[in-house]
Amino acid sequence: MGYASWYGADFHGQPTASGETYDMHAMTAAHRTLPFGTVVRVVNLDNDAETRVTVNDRGPFVRGRIIDLSRAAAKKLGMAEAGVAKVRVEPLGRDTSYIRSVRVSEGGAGRYTVQLGSFAQKENATRLKKALGWKYSAVYMTKAEVSGKTRYRVRVGSFREMKKARRLAETLAEEGYEVVVMRE
Repeated sequence: MGYASWYGADFHGQPTASGETYDMHAMTAAHRTLPFGTVVRVVNLDNDAETRVTVNDRGPFVRGRIIDLSRAAAKKLGMAEAGVAKVRVEPLGRDTSYIRSVRVSEGGAGRYTVQLGSFAQKENATRLKKALGWKYSAVYMTKAEVSGKTRYRVRVGSFREMKKARRLAETLAEEGYEVVVMRE
């Protein structure tokens, strides 16, 4: 049990941490730790309204809140006006299509790292870095020039051995992240 909030127009059309485009009219949610594709029942404890949503983003980033809902889900729970409600969240299962495979980029020298995204917009990279920071400690962002354009890359870990990097990559891919094991 905890508090749910919702996010709407400011994020509508923006990429989520799973790589999907956020649609405030879809039945989706952000959760800090549940794997992408997890279907949860959310029950508003004030009015017993309930709905099912699929986790496709990370958040909320406000202390005391356990889930961020799409606008459509908030409306169904009768909490859109208030903005926040006390809820119970029950995982029901998982859409396994969210599970990703691990890619390995050969070449380069140095230690291994796991890359989860390369973004043109720094804000998107920063959001993913923050989302990953709730669960993983060695999250960092690098800036690179690719074909004359600036890219912001989000990475986790620094490993001497490929097998350790691959183990982390497999965990992240299971959670639903697109990952590449590469040299730093």
